[in-house]
Amino acid sequence: MKKKKITLFSIINFIISTAIILVMIFPIYWMVVSSLMSQSELLSNVPKLVPSSLHFENYVNVFKRTNMFKYTLNSCIMTFGVLAIQLVVGLLAAYGFSQGKFKGKKFFYYIILGLMMVPGQVTFIPEYIMIAKWGWVNTFTGLIVPQGLSVFFIFLMRNAFMNVDKDIIEAGRMDGLGRFGLIFHVFIPMTRTIFTSTSLILFINSWNNYFWPKIMTTTEDIRVLTIGIAYLKQTYAGDIVANYNEIMAGALIASLPIIILFFAFQKYMFENKYI
Repeated sequence: MKKKKITLFSIINFIISTAIILVMIFPIYWMVVSSLMSQSELLSNVPKLVPSSLHFENYVNVFKRTNMFKYTLNSCIMTFGVLAIQLVVGLLAAYGFSQGKFKGKKFFYYIILGLMMVPGQVTFIPEYIMIAKWGWVNTFTGLIVPQGLSVFFIFLMRNAFMNVDKDIIEAGRMDGLGRFGLIFHVFIPMTRTIFTSTSLILFINSWNNYFWPKIMTTTEDIRVLTIGIAYLKQTYAGDIVANYNEIMAGALIASLPIIILFFAFQKYMFENKYI
Protein backbone atom coordinates (compact mmCIF):
# COMPACT_ATOMS: atom_id res chain seq x y z
CA MET A 1 0.00 0.00 0.00
CA LYS A 2 2.81 2.37 0.87
CA LYS A 3 4.54 1.73 -2.44
CA LYS A 4 1.32 2.41 -4.34
CA LYS A 5 0.86 5.73 -2.50
CA ILE A 6 4.41 6.76 -3.29
CA THR A 7 3.97 5.79 -6.95
CA LEU A 8 0.67 7.63 -7.24
CA PHE A 9 2.17 10.72 -5.62
CA SER A 10 5.14 10.56 -7.99
CA ILE A 11 2.85 10.35 -11.02
CA ILE A 12 0.74 13.29 -9.85
CA ASN A 13 3.88 15.28 -9.08
CA PHE A 14 5.28 14.49 -12.54
CA ILE A 15 2.06 15.54 -14.28
CA ILE A 16 1.79 18.82 -12.37
CA SER A 17 5.49 19.62 -12.89
CA THR A 18 5.25 18.86 -16.60
CA ALA A 19 2.17 21.07 -16.96
CA ILE A 20 3.90 23.97 -15.19
CA ILE A 21 7.01 23.59 -17.34
CA LEU A 22 4.95 23.55 -20.54
CA VAL A 23 3.07 26.69 -19.51
CA MET A 24 6.35 28.48 -18.79
CA ILE A 25 8.12 27.28 -21.95
CA PHE A 26 5.28 27.86 -24.42
CA PRO A 27 5.72 31.69 -24.64
CA ILE A 28 9.39 31.17 -25.50
CA TYR A 29 8.48 28.52 -28.07
CA TRP A 30 5.83 30.80 -29.59
CA MET A 31 8.35 33.66 -29.82
CA VAL A 32 10.83 31.43 -31.70
CA VAL A 33 8.16 29.97 -34.01
CA SER A 34 6.60 33.37 -34.72
CA SER A 35 9.97 34.84 -35.63
CA LEU A 36 10.30 32.20 -38.37
CA MET A 37 6.79 32.58 -39.83
CA SER A 38 5.71 34.70 -42.74
CA GLN A 39 3.55 37.74 -42.08
CA SER A 40 0.42 36.21 -43.63
CA GLU A 41 0.87 32.92 -41.77
CA LEU A 42 1.31 34.61 -38.43
CA LEU A 43 -1.76 36.83 -38.96
CA SER A 44 -3.99 34.02 -40.20
CA ASN A 45 -7.24 33.32 -38.36
CA VAL A 46 -6.13 29.80 -37.50
CA PRO A 47 -2.85 29.97 -35.53
CA LYS A 48 -0.19 27.39 -36.38
CA LEU A 49 2.18 25.90 -33.84
CA VAL A 50 4.66 24.89 -36.54
CA PRO A 51 5.56 27.16 -39.50
CA SER A 52 5.01 25.71 -42.95
CA SER A 53 8.33 27.20 -44.05
CA LEU A 54 11.19 28.91 -42.23
CA HIS A 55 11.68 32.61 -42.96
CA PHE A 56 15.13 33.56 -41.67
CA GLU A 57 14.89 36.78 -43.62
CA ASN A 58 12.87 38.14 -40.69
CA TYR A 59 16.11 38.44 -38.75
CA VAL A 60 17.81 40.12 -41.69
CA ASN A 61 14.93 42.61 -41.94
CA VAL A 62 15.32 43.50 -38.27
CA PHE A 63 18.85 44.71 -38.95
CA LYS A 64 17.78 46.45 -42.15
CA ARG A 65 14.91 48.37 -40.57
CA THR A 66 16.73 49.38 -37.37
CA ASN A 67 20.27 49.98 -36.21
CA MET A 68 20.36 46.87 -34.01
CA PHE A 69 24.14 46.86 -33.67
CA LYS A 70 24.05 50.36 -32.22
CA TYR A 71 21.13 49.49 -29.93
CA THR A 72 22.94 46.37 -28.70
CA LEU A 73 26.11 48.33 -27.98
CA ASN A 74 24.12 50.98 -26.09
CA SER A 75 22.34 48.29 -24.06
CA CYS A 76 25.69 46.69 -23.18
CA ILE A 77 27.14 50.01 -22.03
CA MET A 78 24.08 50.83 -19.95
CA THR A 79 23.66 47.35 -18.47
CA PHE A 80 27.28 46.75 -17.49
CA GLY A 81 27.61 50.31 -16.19
CA VAL A 82 24.52 49.94 -14.00
CA LEU A 83 25.58 46.46 -12.88
CA ALA A 84 29.08 47.59 -11.93
CA ILE A 85 27.80 50.44 -9.76
CA GLN A 86 25.08 48.30 -8.17
CA LEU A 87 27.56 45.55 -7.27
CA VAL A 88 30.18 47.88 -5.81
CA VAL A 89 27.71 49.99 -3.83
CA GLY A 90 25.68 46.95 -2.82
CA LEU A 91 28.65 44.92 -1.58
CA LEU A 92 30.05 47.81 0.46
CA ALA A 93 26.63 48.57 1.94
CA ALA A 94 25.98 44.89 2.70
CA TYR A 95 29.33 44.60 4.46
CA GLY A 96 28.70 47.75 6.45
CA PHE A 97 25.22 46.73 7.58
CA SER A 98 26.28 43.17 8.41
CA GLN A 99 29.74 43.62 9.93
CA GLY A 100 30.09 47.33 10.64
CA LYS A 101 29.66 48.94 14.02
CA PHE A 102 28.39 52.52 13.89
CA LYS A 103 25.61 54.58 15.37
CA GLY A 104 22.27 54.45 13.62
CA LYS A 105 23.09 51.27 11.68
CA LYS A 106 19.62 49.76 12.17
CA PHE A 107 17.93 53.09 11.52
CA PHE A 108 19.66 53.59 8.16
CA TYR A 109 19.09 49.95 7.24
CA TYR A 110 15.36 50.30 7.89
CA ILE A 111 15.30 53.41 5.72
CA ILE A 112 16.88 51.45 2.87
CA LEU A 113 14.37 48.65 3.37
CA GLY A 114 11.60 51.23 3.22
CA LEU A 115 12.79 52.23 -0.25
CA MET A 116 11.80 48.75 -1.47
CA MET A 117 8.16 49.69 -0.83
CA VAL A 118 8.32 52.85 -2.96
CA PRO A 119 7.49 52.20 -6.65
CA GLY A 120 9.80 53.78 -9.20
CA GLN A 121 6.87 55.54 -10.88
CA VAL A 122 6.47 57.66 -7.75
CA THR A 123 10.00 59.11 -7.86
CA PHE A 124 10.70 59.27 -11.59
CA ILE A 125 9.29 62.81 -12.01
CA PRO A 126 11.61 64.49 -9.47
CA GLU A 127 14.46 62.30 -10.72
CA TYR A 128 13.84 63.36 -14.31
CA ILE A 129 13.66 67.05 -13.35
CA MET A 130 16.95 66.74 -11.49
CA ILE A 131 18.64 64.86 -14.34
CA ALA A 132 17.33 67.37 -16.90
CA LYS A 133 18.72 70.30 -14.90
CA TRP A 134 22.12 68.61 -14.82
CA GLY A 135 22.04 68.13 -18.61
CA TRP A 136 22.14 64.34 -18.44
CA VAL A 137 19.25 63.68 -20.81
CA ASN A 138 20.37 61.63 -23.85
CA THR A 139 23.59 60.64 -22.10
CA PHE A 140 24.83 57.34 -20.69
CA THR A 141 25.39 59.12 -17.38
CA GLY A 142 21.67 59.81 -17.15
CA LEU A 143 20.88 56.21 -18.05
CA ILE A 144 23.34 54.62 -15.62
CA VAL A 145 23.77 56.74 -12.49
CA PRO A 146 20.09 56.96 -11.38
CA GLN A 147 19.88 53.15 -11.52
CA GLY A 148 23.08 52.60 -9.56
CA LEU A 149 21.44 51.55 -6.28
CA SER A 150 19.70 48.20 -5.80
CA VAL A 151 18.01 47.87 -2.42
CA PHE A 152 17.10 44.30 -3.35
CA PHE A 153 20.79 43.40 -3.76
CA ILE A 154 21.79 45.11 -0.50
CA PHE A 155 19.06 43.29 1.41
CA LEU A 156 19.96 39.82 0.12
CA MET A 157 23.73 40.21 0.40
CA ARG A 158 23.52 41.70 3.88
CA ASN A 159 21.57 38.66 5.08
CA ALA A 160 24.01 36.33 3.31
CA PHE A 161 27.05 38.07 4.85
CA MET A 162 25.55 37.73 8.32
CA ASN A 163 25.46 33.93 7.88
CA VAL A 164 29.18 33.64 7.12
CA ASP A 165 31.06 31.80 9.86
CA LYS A 166 32.74 34.31 12.18
CA ASP A 167 35.74 32.01 12.63
CA ILE A 168 36.48 32.27 8.90
CA ILE A 169 36.17 36.06 9.10
CA GLU A 170 38.59 36.20 12.03
CA ALA A 171 40.99 33.89 10.20
CA GLY A 172 40.94 36.26 7.25
CA ARG A 173 41.68 39.22 9.48
CA MET A 174 44.57 37.35 11.08
CA ASP A 175 45.96 36.79 7.58
CA GLY A 176 46.02 40.55 7.11
CA LEU A 177 42.90 41.04 5.04
CA GLY A 178 41.25 44.44 5.29
CA ARG A 179 37.64 45.30 4.54
CA PHE A 180 38.01 45.00 0.78
CA GLY A 181 40.09 41.84 1.13
CA LEU A 182 37.44 40.24 3.31
CA ILE A 183 34.69 41.15 0.86
CA PHE A 184 36.43 39.74 -2.21
CA HIS A 185 38.32 36.82 -0.65
CA VAL A 186 35.94 35.67 2.09
CA PHE A 187 32.39 36.98 1.79
CA ILE A 188 31.87 36.68 -1.97
CA PRO A 189 33.32 33.13 -2.23
CA MET A 190 31.31 32.01 0.80
CA THR A 191 28.08 33.45 -0.64
CA ARG A 192 28.78 32.59 -4.27
CA THR A 193 25.37 31.09 -4.95
CA ILE A 194 23.30 34.04 -3.77
CA PHE A 195 25.79 36.52 -5.25
CA THR A 196 25.67 34.90 -8.70
CA SER A 197 21.89 34.52 -8.71
CA THR A 198 21.25 38.07 -7.56
CA SER A 199 23.78 39.52 -9.99
CA LEU A 200 22.06 37.73 -12.85
CA ILE A 201 18.71 39.16 -11.72
CA LEU A 202 20.23 42.65 -11.68
CA PHE A 203 21.60 42.10 -15.18
CA ILE A 204 18.21 40.95 -16.47
CA ASN A 205 16.40 43.89 -14.87
CA SER A 206 18.79 46.39 -16.39
CA TRP A 207 18.93 44.70 -19.81
CA ASN A 208 15.13 44.56 -20.03
CA ASN A 209 14.56 48.04 -18.63
CA TYR A 210 12.19 50.00 -20.83
CA PHE A 211 10.62 52.69 -18.66
CA TRP A 212 13.70 54.74 -17.71
CA PRO A 213 15.50 54.57 -21.11
CA LYS A 214 12.23 55.58 -22.78
CA ILE A 215 12.13 58.73 -20.66
CA MET A 216 15.83 59.56 -20.84
CA THR A 217 16.42 59.04 -24.58
CA THR A 218 14.97 61.00 -27.47
CA THR A 219 17.63 60.34 -30.11
CA GLU A 220 18.72 57.18 -31.90
CA ASP A 221 22.37 57.61 -30.83
CA ILE A 222 21.53 56.66 -27.24
CA ARG A 223 18.61 54.31 -27.92
CA VAL A 224 18.81 50.83 -26.32
CA LEU A 225 17.47 47.46 -27.46
CA THR A 226 14.16 47.60 -25.62
CA ILE A 227 13.34 50.93 -27.25
CA GLY A 228 14.65 49.70 -30.60
CA ILE A 229 12.33 46.69 -30.59
CA ALA A 230 9.36 48.93 -29.81
CA TYR A 231 10.51 51.16 -32.68
CA LEU A 232 10.17 48.19 -35.06
CA LYS A 233 6.41 48.72 -34.96
CA GLN A 234 6.85 52.10 -36.65
CA THR A 235 9.07 50.86 -39.48
CA TYR A 236 6.38 48.93 -41.32
CA ALA A 237 3.42 50.39 -43.21
CA GLY A 238 3.24 53.60 -41.23
CA ASP A 239 1.09 53.29 -38.16
CA ILE A 240 -0.28 49.84 -39.08
CA VAL A 241 1.44 47.14 -37.06
CA ALA A 242 1.64 43.96 -39.13
CA ASN A 243 5.27 42.87 -38.80
CA TYR A 244 4.87 40.87 -35.61
CA ASN A 245 7.19 38.23 -37.02
CA GLU A 246 10.02 40.76 -37.22
CA ILE A 247 9.18 42.10 -33.78
CA MET A 248 9.42 38.55 -32.41
CA ALA A 249 12.75 38.12 -34.19
CA GLY A 250 14.04 41.29 -32.55
CA ALA A 251 12.79 40.14 -29.15
CA LEU A 252 14.58 36.82 -29.58
CA ILE A 253 17.81 38.58 -30.50
CA ALA A 254 17.51 40.75 -27.39
CA SER A 255 16.89 37.65 -25.25
CA LEU A 256 20.01 35.77 -26.38
CA PRO A 257 22.47 37.39 -23.90
CA ILE A 258 20.20 36.50 -20.98
CA ILE A 259 19.84 32.90 -22.18
CA ILE A 260 23.61 32.55 -22.66
CA LEU A 261 24.38 33.96 -19.21
CA PHE A 262 21.83 31.70 -17.57
CA PHE A 263 23.38 28.54 -19.01
CA ALA A 264 26.90 29.81 -18.30
CA PHE A 265 26.26 30.46 -14.60
CA GLN A 266 23.54 27.94 -13.78
CA LYS A 267 25.98 25.63 -11.98
CA TYR A 268 26.70 28.42 -9.49
CA MET A 269 23.05 29.38 -9.14
CA PHE A 270 21.85 25.92 -8.14
CA GLU A 271 24.52 25.01 -5.62
CA ASN A 272 23.08 23.77 -2.33
CA LYS A 273 25.90 25.02 -0.15
CA TYR A 274 28.50 27.71 -0.03
CA ILE A 275 31.99 26.70 -1.18
